[in-house]
Amino acid sequence: MADGDERGTTERVLTLLGLLQQRRVWSGPELADRLQVTSRTIRRDVERLRTLGYPVYAGQGVGGGYRLGPGQDLPPLLLDDEEAIATAVSLLVGAGGASTGDAALRALTKIDRVLPTRLRREIRTLAGSVESFGTGRPPVDPEALMTLARSCRDEVEVGFGYPSADRIQRRRVEPYRLVASDRRWYLLAYDLDRDDWRTFRVDRMSEVAARTWRFRPRPAPDAATYVQEGVASRVYPNSARFVVHAPAETVRAQIPPAAAVVRRRGSDHCEVLSGAADLDRVLAHVLLLGHEFEVLEPPELAARCHTLAQRLARAGGTSGQLPDTDS
Repeated sequence: MADGDERGTTERVLTLLGLLQQRRVWSGPELADRLQVTSRTIRRDVERLRTLGYPVYAGQGVGGGYRLGPGQDLPPLLLDDEEAIATAVSLLVGAGGASTGDAALRALTKIDRVLPTRLRREIRTLAGSVESFGTGRPPVDPEALMTLARSCRDEVEVGFGYPSADRIQRRRVEPYRLVASDRRWYLLAYDLDRDDWRTFRVDRMSEVAARTWRFRPRPAPDAATYVQEGVASRVYPNSARFVVHAPAETVRAQIPPAAAVVRRRGSDHCEVLSGAADLDRVLAHVLLLGHEFEVLEPPELAARCHTLAQRLARAGGTSGQLPDTDS
């Protein structure tokens, strides 16, 4: 009988929370009437909500009553079906964007864990009827994002099609993390066929599907750092490192995260790692930052600096001998 009483109390307290979220102020008698209990029971249930972290305030006199206020922490929210659908659809559509999409996807993954099955189809249907424009980013299928997020959370393998050379290959991976840049979404995963960590662009994936195989997570690199280094340098045939005579915060504000990795080197210097098909382009970008710098690698790029410096000196109407800039 105690178990039944406990369930009844839990349901009543959740109903009370729902009522407090619907209206700014409720009087004690109004709540007692709605829940078919005594005012004393309402007071006890209010104390239970306070114990759970909900700041319920009680006012006396005319206009007084119970109201739900803001607190120091965010306690669980109670949503009815319509509110859950609206919230999930908004997050599902928002997850397709990369600027705030990572936060939207994290929130959606939490809701997805407790979302009733009966609501899933309606949410997918409504999300499919919403489109946007002007984002400047490749479109991403929100359902693919959710499948990948669930698989990362539940530690199950994923399969998908991915372009390689002139054809689409089927890839099997152990998904580890989804990473959002300012331009697009990436998946860091362990590629089972290549036996190594790989970074995949989500907008290039097709037929994303969770498999039935579960896996035990391997020791993994830092997801955000690994993906950024891959996007900025490893995907290119050539890469270069520089020491720039400026604080890392200053240089990060000048270079998009997808273009280079900027590492702090003391308070007044930083290291810049970037890649390109043509290293002259990387050299030009670092030069145009407006700071003194040195080439760390590759050695041939340092030699290239001397060649270009002589060419620029001649273009400026001087001889091949560079002027003394310190005088």
